[in-house]
Amino acid sequence: MHKTDPFTPNTKNQAVLSWVQEQAKLCQPDKIYWCNGSDAEKEALTAQAVKEGILIKLNQDKLPGCYYHRSNPNDVARVEQCTFICTPSKAEAGPTNNWMAPADMYKKMNALLAGSMKGRTMYVVPYLMGPKGSPLTKVGVEITDSIYVVLSMRVMARIGDVAYEHLGESDDFTRGTHSMLDVNPDRRFICHFPQDNNIISVGSNYGGNVLLGKKCLALRLGSYLGRNQGWMAEHMLILGVESPTGEKTYVAAAFPSACGKTNFAMLIPPAHYKGWKIWTLGDDIAWMRPGPDGRLYAINPEAGYFGVVPGTNSKSNPNAVTTIQRDTIYTNVALTPDGDVWWEGKDGEVPKECLDWKGNKWTPESKEKAAHPNSRFAAPMANNPALAPEANDPNGVPISAIIFGGRRATTLPLVYQTFNWIHGVYVGATMGSEMTAAAVGGAGQVRRDPMAMLPFCGYDMGEYFHHWLNMRRDIKVLPKIFSVNWFRKDKNGNFMWPGFGENMRVLSWIVDRCRGRKGALETPLGWVPKAEDFDLEGMKDFSAAQFNEVQEINSEEWKQEIQLQSEIFLKLNDKMPKELIFQRELLVSRL
Repeated sequence: MHKTDPFTPNTKNQAVLSWVQEQAKLCQPDKIYWCNGSDAEKEALTAQAVKEGILIKLNQDKLPGCYYHRSNPNDVARVEQCTFICTPSKAEAGPTNNWMAPADMYKKMNALLAGSMKGRTMYVVPYLMGPKGSPLTKVGVEITDSIYVVLSMRVMARIGDVAYEHLGESDDFTRGTHSMLDVNPDRRFICHFPQDNNIISVGSNYGGNVLLGKKCLALRLGSYLGRNQGWMAEHMLILGVESPTGEKTYVAAAFPSACGKTNFAMLIPPAHYKGWKIWTLGDDIAWMRPGPDGRLYAINPEAGYFGVVPGTNSKSNPNAVTTIQRDTIYTNVALTPDGDVWWEGKDGEVPKECLDWKGNKWTPESKEKAAHPNSRFAAPMANNPALAPEANDPNGVPISAIIFGGRRATTLPLVYQTFNWIHGVYVGATMGSEMTAAAVGGAGQVRRDPMAMLPFCGYDMGEYFHHWLNMRRDIKVLPKIFSVNWFRKDKNGNFMWPGFGENMRVLSWIVDRCRGRKGALETPLGWVPKAEDFDLEGMKDFSAAQFNEVQEINSEEWKQEIQLQSEIFLKLNDKMPKELIFQRELLVSRL
């Protein structure tokens, strides 16, 4: 299907052709480039991006196939205040989303898009979210005037003719229009139209706002489609745990940002776990549906990792370090004189001098950080040495456990298992994470982030909880639900649990619980491991007494916690499921 002329359409799908024509009439580009996903295309577009100064070629001996990009300093992160869910009524979007009526938003967006691509090329990027041939896979077509977006989408999704093959003659695809405009924050909008399966993003060139397959389709539209079609789109990693005998158990886990999601997805077991392996299926998004055998099956719809770079090193995430050695696009890290990249927390010595993420001279004496705290890598999942063999399996993998985790210095124990599915939904619905000092509100304040989905749910959050509760009717073999907290601190402010690879010990107890092999004690919170049922062998500086300490349940702290949880209950008052209100009452009575 590959055409020699990229300016000639490479699809006969009438719905795609007429929609692109319509958008071209509105945006008025000088040229329309139809992406086919070939290697030759990648080379040509990369060379063009380097020529235009959009990408900088890195030292190819050290980092083969790697390139560097600096974004506009006003455009370095997702912008929740500019993100809208445009449903016919405000009630459908719910109190946790920004809303505007679809007709009003289309009018506003069309005014901004009118003539926005004059003097530019409009790229048509067909892509698949999910492995080819999977019943869960969705087709999207993104129109963009950013070559950086095209090259990043190549990493993050399966792009090109493969998407048109999957689509056939159908008009069932997600339409996505992106224009950078002049990257002005006052004209920055990321708009979702769930009823129309449509996304419009303007005024940004930052990944989370403009790689429209990622948060926009995979979560915001995905969650809406999932509710209507009987599946789940979740902000979750997926990993496989393989024992020395070859037994495999699959786990999905939801952590808010800055809680070590990618590190957990790529965990390397400590030496004590000889013969055990962790396989990564995905580090960010899980699409899950009940399978023919009644179990819950998950796929990772993405094809790459869009990870935060600072703090990535051979202690925190050795597999990520290997993954980003080649064919990776780095954004907003520091650039060394020999064409290498650097960031705070990287292995090796701090450079004597480099260019910071804004392109200014930086030395260790500089007050600013060299890499932006939200600087990113976009790397193909094929680079991951621990990539699961099932990563491209259209059927997905059966999920035995779902884990919810947050960053909490007190209150929350290291691990516990919930009593049942409804109790598990309550634990996910009330999960929170302490904000870091950089966040508004200051350190220590708990921000509720139900199922880590607060910024990503494409409809009313109370209805989303109902959907979770309703799913138990269709899943005959329900995954067991657990809570974890790697971040508990002692009274001197030191972390009580070593974390990183040692998290394997928590994971192995979870697997044993799913397999019915290990005991537990009943507590007001749920089932917790007894010290003798938890593998502490080979931990030099961690005793059974310390384990009991990190597992401690303080009823006074929990009474306060229940008060704090009322914030989310009040916000979603009229839509909060009765089951979750009863769960709260049960917890109060158990305490």
